[in-house]
Amino acid sequence: MNKLIPVILIIMAYGCSQPTLQYPETRKEAVVDTFYGVAVEDPYRWLEDENSEETKEWVKAQNKVTFEHLESLPYREEISKRLTELWDYPRTGTPFNIHGKWFVYKNNGLQNQSVLFTMENLDSEPRVLLDPNLLSSDGTVALTSMDVSSCGKLLVYGIARSGSDWNEIFVMNIESGELLSDHIKWVKFSRISCFENGFFYSAYDEPVGGTELSEANTGQKIYFHEFGTNQSEDKLIYANPDMPMRMYRSGLDENREFLFIYESESTSGNGLYIKNLKKPGAEITQLAEGFEYNYSPIEIIDGKVLVLTNDNAPRYRLIAIDLQNPKREKWETLIPEKENTLSGISFAGNKLFASYMVDAKSKLEIYSTKGLHIGDVDLPGICSASGIRGTAKGNEAFYSYSSFNTPGTVIKYDTETGESEVYFEPDVKFNPDDFVVKQEFYTSADGTKIPMFIVHKKGIELNGKNPAMLYGYGGFNISLTPSFSTSTLFYLENGGVYAVPNIRGGGEYGKEWHQAGTKLQKQNVFDDFIAAAEYLIDEGYTNPGQLAIRGGSNGGLLVGAVTNQRPDLFKVALPAVGVLDMLRYHLFTIGYAWATDYGRVDDSEKMFKYLYGYSPLHNVKPQNYPAIMVTTADHDDRVVPAHSYKYISRIQELNTGNLPTLIRIDVDAGHGSGKPTEKIIEEHTDIHSFVFYHTGIKQK
Repeated sequence: MNKLIPVILIIMAYGCSQPTLQYPETRKEAVVDTFYGVAVEDPYRWLEDENSEETKEWVKAQNKVTFEHLESLPYREEISKRLTELWDYPRTGTPFNIHGKWFVYKNNGLQNQSVLFTMENLDSEPRVLLDPNLLSSDGTVALTSMDVSSCGKLLVYGIARSGSDWNEIFVMNIESGELLSDHIKWVKFSRISCFENGFFYSAYDEPVGGTELSEANTGQKIYFHEFGTNQSEDKLIYANPDMPMRMYRSGLDENREFLFIYESESTSGNGLYIKNLKKPGAEITQLAEGFEYNYSPIEIIDGKVLVLTNDNAPRYRLIAIDLQNPKREKWETLIPEKENTLSGISFAGNKLFASYMVDAKSKLEIYSTKGLHIGDVDLPGICSASGIRGTAKGNEAFYSYSSFNTPGTVIKYDTETGESEVYFEPDVKFNPDDFVVKQEFYTSADGTKIPMFIVHKKGIELNGKNPAMLYGYGGFNISLTPSFSTSTLFYLENGGVYAVPNIRGGGEYGKEWHQAGTKLQKQNVFDDFIAAAEYLIDEGYTNPGQLAIRGGSNGGLLVGAVTNQRPDLFKVALPAVGVLDMLRYHLFTIGYAWATDYGRVDDSEKMFKYLYGYSPLHNVKPQNYPAIMVTTADHDDRVVPAHSYKYISRIQELNTGNLPTLIRIDVDAGHGSGKPTEKIIEEHTDIHSFVFYHTGIKQK
């Protein structure tokens, strides 16, 4: 039961060294929820209404304070200039083949969005097929997905506006560039899968006006759209009105004969169905049920569906399901579970390419379609490699690799001979050999060994006087493998140490590693991260006065929680688009799907008390906090910005220290996907200015 009693507006101000900041007025209300007899205050709930004029004015006022402070910091022009220089290098994605034509994404360096090119063959000159930079004046329209019609003449593509998860689908004539009348709206978390005279997609009912960015997304359905018709005429393929919080997406095999339907309740675990599209009257058949395990179909070979799964294999295996007899007891294991986690399988040139994680580093193994190991693909040291992309029968395929000091390099691979050659190597404005990339192991609070990547310039002294950035995530079975970031490279250039621990909650060591960081074991994630910080300090990499921590989304939750628990250990905290209210996260957009990782307050009294015990919003208390800059965006409809709004209001209210506690609210931006390059550089200029100033880095 809620009680709303207006109270006096409060003004929060504090003194700090650069310069004294006066925070905006933030109204408090006596909002109280009661859980299992425990009264929980929520005085800033009015900030959940992103459409109210009061919230909009609060956003403007907070941004005014934040940007005025950031503009006053030194080295901003130098930081922006060098970041722009580093970003300005051509990038090419991994080519892929659809219906005999090749496609590839390219960016000339500073383009806001990458451009889609097409090629008749690999020896022909690429031509621009779709340039999303022409779809908006500010680069905030992003290309999210695409497919090509069965006739090869039509491009079907999805776009997102201002970073929202909502997508729209359009159809374009490939030869003429003419945009057809087809226009599909309210698409979210969907593939585009072309079949004969149309395509499959997943969508929700149109939301009530004004609630598009916050309303819970329920009742997802799979439709088939016939080219040249209105969306209202689309055929409903699959829905389950009795279970409105289940999600449904679809995909096709390479020959486009079978439709796969994925049914899920959360971010992990799914049921799997199949329908023969070429057989009139064929029913939808269930291949795997329940939501405890993941089932990912790879391809159909000799009448059997090859499926990557962690069913009875926490670190995954590849199984074959006979379409004539799909019963569970008839499933055949092709590639059994091994010590290392099997993170992906691709099929090209009539071979299976298995991507493994060896302590979060990539390894590529080659198998026959019968599961016989026939070799490996050589990779260069500590790196992440994509899966092999090619066609079932052709011998031309591609993969890419990257590391912390190496941007994406694309390799052309001959599946018949096993020979590799560089297809694209980025020409960057730094020397990768100037940096050290290594992996070390440390011990967490309960004795668990945790791997951590550590990157720095060659020749630094381990004297405890280096600035350091610790980045983490720890959730949803997501693995943090070596990856290149221009922003990180810039930080390394200026003497920073960058560290990424593979904490529990991720998928680096399979299902058990993931589950060890979920629900009533979530504190393991925070303990692992805190232990990583202590290791960096104990080993002489840095000290508490120069250590910054950073994470986004679930990583924003991580940063918020550990900042409350150990504010003495960090000088700067950067929670981005974070899940910060653990008692109400499930009430917005797709938040309910995160409950398998977090649990919900209505699960049990024990679960409520656990969530309440670490929820970043609810555990802010009067103490000296590090310098904090929360980042979020007004169009974030994945983790709604109210999380960040309420959290920073509480911090500003109770912080007893003199370091700034700010929020940077991006406009016309979302959770991060599709953000234009210009906005990215602006954001990282602000982040580095803030970090440099508070950890004593001077721009070199």
